[in-house]
Amino acid sequence: MQKNILITGAGKRVGAACARMLHDEGCNVFIHYNNSKDDAQLLTEQLNKKRFNSAKTIQADLLDIQSLQKLADSAVAAWGGIDVLLNNASSFYPTPIKEVTERQWDELVGSNLKAPFFLANYLIPTLIKRKGCIINITDIHAERGLETYPVYSIAKAGLSAMTKILAKELAPQIRVNAVAPGAILWPEDDLSEIEKTTILERIALQRKGEIDDIAKAVRFLIQDADYITGQIISVDGGRTLFC
Repeated sequence: MQKNILITGAGKRVGAACARMLHDEGCNVFIHYNNSKDDAQLLTEQLNKKRFNSAKTIQADLLDIQSLQKLADSAVAAWGGIDVLLNNASSFYPTPIKEVTERQWDELVGSNLKAPFFLANYLIPTLIKRKGCIINITDIHAERGLETYPVYSIAKAGLSAMTKILAKELAPQIRVNAVAPGAILWPEDDLSEIEKTTILERIALQRKGEIDDIAKAVRFLIQDADYITGQIISVDGGRTLFC
């Protein structure tokens, strides 16, 4: 599989795992980051040691519309076009409903919904030309909401809706799908052991997933899903069976 892939938020965690796995499949990866400069540059160096000029980085604030245009243009210019847009970058933190500020709303909706929409829009010409695809990383909580995370949940619900709407709007030239992770990585502000146990008890497979589980689903949607569009794949160990 030789494709040029733009991954937002690819410096660490799920985005980095996707970059590594897709690079191992022969893809070129354009690694976007905002604050994770050291992680992104280290990852890029590691990938380029494996295959020269196969990875590039760019910093961009996804809340700034001009930065989004620059990001899209730079990605297209890197290797002459983009085959896949992977909208992975995401802000995630609690916003108790009576305490939500406009800044929090703008940041959470901006990173999780607005940026994916406009990046997709800017990349439509190259994706049509190369018969490419868009993959959005949503969340199982987009459907029912995560308690004390209303704005985040609303933004991810919007991203899920966007996945289905763009699949209609951009067919037949561009496929649009999404992956909805469940318990894959614990939040960086760690949970208590009691909270972790409570979550695991509500998962059919009785264990947390791994970041490569998400990367494998992304790889499938790129490589083996030519007749799939407008779908959201839950990678959650069966957690949604108990919601």
